[in-house]
Amino acid sequence: MATVTYGRFTGVDWGSMDLQDLLNQLADFLLQSGFGNRWGEWEEERGDGRQGMTLQDLHDAILEALLNSGKLPQALVDRILNQREPYEGSELQQIINQLIQRLNQEGYVSFPDMERPTWDLEGLGLGGKLGPQMDQVRFELTEKSLDFLGYKTLKDLLGSLGKSSFGRHDTRDMATGIETSGAVRPYEFGDILNLDVTETLASAIQRDGLRVPIDITYQDLMVRQTEYQSSCATVLMLDTSHSMILYGEDRFTPAKKVAMALAHLIRTQYPGDSLRVVLFHDSAEEIPLRTLARAQVGPYYTNTREGLRLAQRLLERERKDMRQIIMITDGKPSALTQENGLIYKNAFGLDPVIVRETIKEVARCRKGGILINTFMLAQDYDLVGFVKKVTEICKGKAYFTTPYTLGQYVLLDYMAKKTRTIH
Repeated sequence: MATVTYGRFTGVDWGSMDLQDLLNQLADFLLQSGFGNRWGEWEEERGDGRQGMTLQDLHDAILEALLNSGKLPQALVDRILNQREPYEGSELQQIINQLIQRLNQEGYVSFPDMERPTWDLEGLGLGGKLGPQMDQVRFELTEKSLDFLGYKTLKDLLGSLGKSSFGRHDTRDMATGIETSGAVRPYEFGDILNLDVTETLASAIQRDGLRVPIDITYQDLMVRQTEYQSSCATVLMLDTSHSMILYGEDRFTPAKKVAMALAHLIRTQYPGDSLRVVLFHDSAEEIPLRTLARAQVGPYYTNTREGLRLAQRLLERERKDMRQIIMITDGKPSALTQENGLIYKNAFGLDPVIVRETIKEVARCRKGGILINTFMLAQDYDLVGFVKKVTEICKGKAYFTTPYTLGQYVLLDYMAKKTRTIH
């Protein structure tokens, strides 16, 4: 006779919990940018010489997310908080260990230092029971996680637009018909055969009268014009200088989220486009999109000129209809790489030498046909004047925005440039 074994009900089936919902709750932790660090507290490497967040960091973040979600049985939480039950080996620890295990097994996080993580749910030993401790094991987000976070950011930024807005964004409203924006004209050799059936039949009937069968000739073919979508190569320049997290506001995390949303938009809607990411600070470097989530600000100055030079080199390799730089910054240029390789720095006011060389680089972008759109997260009088000068030279646009509206400005501006109507 078959038997059924019943376990104690904890209120949630943790084995089937939606991991994407958990990732959504962990988004601020996974994309943290160093906000709250004071000058002098920056750690480019941990004590063991390795960069990145550890498994202990992930464990603590999940614990906080579960406590805030209200999904944990209150009796279980009370036993731990009131120290009536030790945390080590407790049911709560096993729940978190199980969630971390699922995140790894379902491809949301990876452990780059370990070829084959093995799991001991009693103590979460990796690589065997004598494996390294949790605070010594690094974890990384996979492309699957980055893609999901980019999708969620894109949906949050654009999915709430109302019924009166244009575009391809979800609303609660239903509509009939399909969008047609181009006029009808006679078919010409080489055109895509996007036939307008009604106009084609009308042309044949007008020429030869209404009879069956209808005799359609080459001259009767009418095609519907559509919008021409150009290909675009974009370099997103993100300022990682110290000022991006000063003044009680984290400005870099929204910038990272915008970059991830833009990458998801390009991959899903504009596959012919390309996106590269450049971080500029004391110097500048390109980073792979898969490492964007780990990018942080530091005790750096702002070498805008070096970022523009690197962006130009990247765009010169692209063969696209459009080439543009999207620069997100909140500060004035305060550093300059000299011919001898040394970096000249001056954070006091607008240094005329740094500004002059930066403006020269903007002019080179203009000469090379590269558009620069600047998204400024500050509105100081001197900075406004500098950004206006950049905009005047490169014939681009300047947006004086905030971290809360940055995403809508960047993404809507990008999509607006993607279509050109054929006349």
